[in-house]
Amino acid sequence: MQLQDRCEILGSQNLEMKKSSESQEILQNGSMDYKRRPAVKCQTGGWKSVILILGTELCERLATLGIGLNLITYLVTELHLSPSQAPNIVTNFLGTSYVCCLIGGFVADTCLGRFWTIVSFSFVQFMGMLLLTLSAGIPSLRPSKCNAEDYKTCQPARGMELAVLYMALYMTALGTGGIKACVSAFGADQFDDSDAKERRSMGHFFNWFFVAISIGTLLAVTVLIYIQDNVGRSWGYGSSAGSMFMAICVFLAGTPLYRYRAPNGTSIVSIAHVLVAAFRKRHGIPGDEKDLYEDPGQQSARFTRTSGLSFLDKAAIVETGSSSEKQSPWRLCSVTKVEQVKMLIRILPICATSVLVYTVFAQMTTLAVEQGATMRRNLGKHFKFPPASLGVFVQLSVIIATPLYDQVFLPAVKLLRRNQITMLQRIGGGMIFSCLAMVIAAMVERKRLALAREHGLLDRPKATVPMSIFWLVPQYALVGVSEVFTYIGQLEFFYSQSPEEMRSMATGMFMSTISVGFFASSFLVATINRVTGGSGHGWISNNINRGRIDNFYWMLAVLSLGNLAIHIACATCYKYRALPVAPPPRVADAAQEA
Repeated sequence: MQLQDRCEILGSQNLEMKKSSESQEILQNGSMDYKRRPAVKCQTGGWKSVILILGTELCERLATLGIGLNLITYLVTELHLSPSQAPNIVTNFLGTSYVCCLIGGFVADTCLGRFWTIVSFSFVQFMGMLLLTLSAGIPSLRPSKCNAEDYKTCQPARGMELAVLYMALYMTALGTGGIKACVSAFGADQFDDSDAKERRSMGHFFNWFFVAISIGTLLAVTVLIYIQDNVGRSWGYGSSAGSMFMAICVFLAGTPLYRYRAPNGTSIVSIAHVLVAAFRKRHGIPGDEKDLYEDPGQQSARFTRTSGLSFLDKAAIVETGSSSEKQSPWRLCSVTKVEQVKMLIRILPICATSVLVYTVFAQMTTLAVEQGATMRRNLGKHFKFPPASLGVFVQLSVIIATPLYDQVFLPAVKLLRRNQITMLQRIGGGMIFSCLAMVIAAMVERKRLALAREHGLLDRPKATVPMSIFWLVPQYALVGVSEVFTYIGQLEFFYSQSPEEMRSMATGMFMSTISVGFFASSFLVATINRVTGGSGHGWISNNINRGRIDNFYWMLAVLSLGNLAIHIACATCYKYRALPVAPPPRVADAAQEA
């Protein structure tokens, strides 16, 4: 009996030691806690920290879009700017916010890290919103009110009034750009991609991250715009500033829970090192990998040489008669650094094929709204549905489709195919829905034009066509579903397939494609008008009933189909980055001593 009791005691002690070791497992991917110690798996990261990041993104989107979505009416009605000047200000503001993603990604990867970049740029954005609130609330910072129906007779904003406005808008754009580049990558940092369970959770995170964006956008379209239009601009912009302050507080509340990654140097300079070194040795012939240079200090995170883009391998050739230790990085780069640059170059074609998706999305905020303004909008006897609020159906579609994708579609695909849908397949699926949205948009517009012709409204663009505005809902819903596939797939793709040292920069590259998509839409509209407007009314005419927006939509559908074919070709050739192999887990000293 004594021997049996002793065995039971030893068994229970071993079990307790095993549980203690597992609970104290230290992450091997370089993650740290807020005291810059190696992060303990059970104490940091995971969903307990991600929930706060999702809350931060929801509040930030609510604050930013609460300003951007209704800015044009403020510029025209309150600041008395011309209808031709105001759209350019809005376009430049939104475009700059996405271009600034590159600045945020560079700062995060180079010196501050993702956490402090988010904090710093959040305060910049908050100060910009406060300044915009003051601009809207202080009479001396805006023109005097004008009661005339023709705003051309009113005194427009100028001098100090415009200076304060521009400073407020571009501080907000800089802040939101820095946050966009880092917040999704920082959320993904909370999961260990060498752990299969946490890697699956990372995929779910990107889904819920987009849901948080959509909820914030939905609240901005409804609540904040209502406050601006019915209570006052200063109250509306003040609410945006308050939401941004709440985002900062929520984010900082998770400081002890987050996993942190240290910045790894200047990513742009590293790219330049490889390109210059390869060009200098352009006549060299790279031999076997063992003959190429590898920095001994990178042994714990090194990459093996891959095929393709072999010109860059020349950067790792050790020149005869020279010591690798004394070589300048502009003449000699490690195989790891070369492979990191290759990884970034390989995702560029995927980045390029994403542009047209956001060109299609841009039509939902411009031409489709103009169509809706000519259609029957009555809801009951006393309420007319605002055309600008059609974007609500995009967000509702996202909020409904994302859980269905996560909980129904993915399990069904796994059951039928016995493997999961890949990231590039997901992006391609979004492109299909984007193409279908344009096909339906063209068919609906053709029907609207036929009714306008039938009722003699071709030369009365302000008259109401007897067709419900809700015929436009299907195309908005399809664009929402397209975003569920494309946007979330791109977030996960650019994070997982880029080098760890350049993940913020890669996310910034992805975000910048959205601005390119909007700029491409402006370019296409201007080009189509020049080509088709020679005989009078072009496809996109000032008289929407004489134009042929349906042809423009058909053209976008054809371009989208061609873009899908290019994407499939790029996806077929693309080789996914190998998942990191987890090293043997290291445990805390106390657990080892036990």
